[in-house]
Amino acid sequence: MIRHLVLFRFRPDLPATQVDEAVAAFRALQWAIDAVKAFEDGTNVSPEGLAHGYTHAFLLAFETAAARDAYLEHPAHKAFVAFIQPLLHEALVFDWNRT
Repeated sequence: MIRHLVLFRFRPDLPATQVDEAVAAFRALQWAIDAVKAFEDGTNVSPEGLAHGYTHAFLLAFETAAARDAYLEHPAHKAFVAFIQPLLHEALVFDWNRT
């Protein structure tokens, strides 16, 4: 299994309604792209103060690296990336192979 972790720091001037729309759009990818086998999301609740401004986390699972790659190239994912980029201050993506 490949785990695909995405963290977002939204622009500070972004209204909460746009953040909610962005999260809903990301969630919709799990139904639009068959390669996604699991999807979780949430907001930071850590008391440690080490989030570096990242507020939202998304964890996707894929059966293989090829499935992850198909997700990355899928038109729905590409459209989401184009939609989300102007809303973000920064994003972090980290993938690992879970055996």
